[in-house]
Amino acid sequence: MLETEIKPKFPDDNDEELAILEAIQKKVLWLATLIIHHANNVRPNPDKSKIGGHQASSASMVSILTALYFHYLRAGDRVAVKPHASPAFHALQYLLGNLPPEYLTELRAFKGLQAYPSRTKDPDPVDFSTGSVGLGAAAPAFAALSHTYAQTQFGEVTSRRFIALLGDAELDEGNIWEAVNEHALNGLDNLLWIVDLNRQSLDRVVPGIKAAQLKSLFNECGWNVLEVKYGRKLQYYFSQPGGEGLRRRIDEMSNEEYQSLLRFDGATLRQRLLQVQDADLAKVLGTISDTELPEVFANLGGHDLSALIKVFAEADAHRGSPTIVFAYTIKGWGLPIAGDRLNHSALLTPEQIDKLRESMGIAPEQEWDKFKPASPEGQFCAEVAQRLKNNPAIQAGPLLPASAIPAALNVEQTRQTSTQEAFGRVLRRLADLPEVGPRVVSVSPDVSISTNLAPWINKVGVFSPAVRPHYEEDGPKLMRWQPTPSGRHIELGISEMNFFMLISMLGLSYELNGQHLLPIGTVYDPFVLRGLDALIYGLYNHSKMVFAGTPSGVTLSPEGGAHQSTVTPSLGIELPHLNFYEPCFAREVEWLLLEGLRQCCDRENGNSTYLRLSTRPIEQSLMDKALERLGEDELRRQTIAGGYRLIDWRDEHPNLSEEYVINVVASGTLVPEAAEAVRRLHEEGVSANLINLTSPRRVYEEWQGIRHHNLSTASLKWSDGHLNALFPPTEHHAPIVTVHDGASHALAWLGGIFGSPVISLGVDDFGQSGNRADLYQYFGIDADSIFNAALTALDLIEDRA
Repeated sequence: MLETEIKPKFPDDNDEELAILEAIQKKVLWLATLIIHHANNVRPNPDKSKIGGHQASSASMVSILTALYFHYLRAGDRVAVKPHASPAFHALQYLLGNLPPEYLTELRAFKGLQAYPSRTKDPDPVDFSTGSVGLGAAAPAFAALSHTYAQTQFGEVTSRRFIALLGDAELDEGNIWEAVNEHALNGLDNLLWIVDLNRQSLDRVVPGIKAAQLKSLFNECGWNVLEVKYGRKLQYYFSQPGGEGLRRRIDEMSNEEYQSLLRFDGATLRQRLLQVQDADLAKVLGTISDTELPEVFANLGGHDLSALIKVFAEADAHRGSPTIVFAYTIKGWGLPIAGDRLNHSALLTPEQIDKLRESMGIAPEQEWDKFKPASPEGQFCAEVAQRLKNNPAIQAGPLLPASAIPAALNVEQTRQTSTQEAFGRVLRRLADLPEVGPRVVSVSPDVSISTNLAPWINKVGVFSPAVRPHYEEDGPKLMRWQPTPSGRHIELGISEMNFFMLISMLGLSYELNGQHLLPIGTVYDPFVLRGLDALIYGLYNHSKMVFAGTPSGVTLSPEGGAHQSTVTPSLGIELPHLNFYEPCFAREVEWLLLEGLRQCCDRENGNSTYLRLSTRPIEQSLMDKALERLGEDELRRQTIAGGYRLIDWRDEHPNLSEEYVINVVASGTLVPEAAEAVRRLHEEGVSANLINLTSPRRVYEEWQGIRHHNLSTASLKWSDGHLNALFPPTEHHAPIVTVHDGASHALAWLGGIFGSPVISLGVDDFGQSGNRADLYQYFGIDADSIFNAALTALDLIEDRA
């Protein structure tokens, strides 16, 4: 065929802004690629470890990011960026003046740019961390719900729209579909998802094309579904005589074939396309030169700024439901590795980098340069940066001071009550606090009644952005369940992933929406594990929340092993930025819940709080002697610090000998069994103490803090901290028996503090149905087992002597 000498005129060719955006897009692609190249091939790497950085996946998102940040976004918009697009994101933040240039050479370096966008560890403004695949899409969805709640309750918020940029492979994640199917997200028209549909996963080209199926699923879930499949060049040729043949040829080819054709020159590509006999196809291809054909063939909508701008405008105009845009892209777009099935971890060679730089007209000494400030592109970047700054006319609401949370509420409790019942009564009283109550919002994954939220819900109501019909208004009802905009409880479907994601986003409401919320949630304790990924996500993002895992342990005896949690105490000890408590008494629940809310007020150093509760009624008088001995203020302080000596042999039986001292340590529901065992030890003449360990986590943290300090200073001196209140110096080496309705190893570390012999009792197998006494005896956590373990520990001491 004859080469076409004059290229056709495409729509928007004379658009001044589009020309500037094209230049910015080119610069972002170069900088993102160079950031990764420098980390892998230029920066010293003494240990020769793989650095990585995903040049192909980052390139796939360059056009979408350019259109989004430099055209669509406004102040108050919050964005989650696909994990592998991190370099492109940092490149555009550099162009906007939000990233100092010295960070460009520090990708994946210590205290440099993180591997994936991190709101807590990156130096430029990141709204949502997106390292865990799939969660970066769900977070903005539930943040949009938190925006709606905060705006409904308080009127003004600093946020506007919530956007998630996600890879098509992320749609394989189960948590995505849990979120999409969540009824509470229905009607959120401040939510936009943009799918980078490059049809490649980590190791392969995805066989077939699931776009039609995905669109149908989102549509059936009530989402507004849009797509941007072809760019303006392809659309132009589709409109020409024979153009339907070209559209048909591309639409009907497999992903594998399309990806493979991206890598051919024009003549070979033409030959491959014409392997399908189609007169229309041959006709339209006759108007496209070999030089131009590869560019036209690769002109997908996800890399056409004009097409992206138009689809974003269409999304913005939609009201009444969330919107998802499927943007067709090429993995490795603009790079020599484009479309290669193995390009996920591929890196350009130094020679390829030089060739790319030369093709972009960049001199070696200018490779890190921004646009010149006086250039049209430089001026445009400055204007966009100003546009994206927070609107000074919209002010954040007040940050509730910790001093607004009282030390105690003195809620009246029955003499025999469970920690779960106590929790419900305390939460109900919070509604009466004028400063605190309006800021408290509760969340539950369809277990509000069975976790004792009913008193609170009866007081404050259920939240809905609009009033829903109430069909039981005139009939008898067990509780008030009328969804209205004034309600302060958000009920979700049975999804612990959604639960932890929502409560995490409510816990970040001050940072995201400018309104301080105090989120409190309840979830069945064994199912904390179901939502663990989302919980970790919230903690990583420094969310401030309180949640109760209840009921817990084999103490939930009739429910059987599937509903009996054993490893959750270990999680409570191990997860960062989480204060874990397992109270036994109602007073403890009150003090710890209020402390958890105070932690939510400390936006810099506060932690989230996990209360592991139970339905077992506990005799409250067991606490009386400790209360009398220590006084309420000191007992409350020690409870929050991690525990206290519930029974001290010196107070109970001062005439016993110091020669045989043993410390029994118990948490939560097993304190009564431990108390009975200690009573029997006293009868046997053993000087036994009972330490009620309300927070193994707080005690472990103190031990580790002292240990690390001592190691760094070559000193083995112990401070007068809380550890010495629990284990006085005269008892540092006394044997210890730990007992816990959880895995025995969760408290076994106590022996390592002072080198004490320790016997740890707990639940180290799956549970089963039965009565509580039978299960306690079976697992060896009843009073008899604790008593016998204590005698065995004392024998160990005598044998050593």
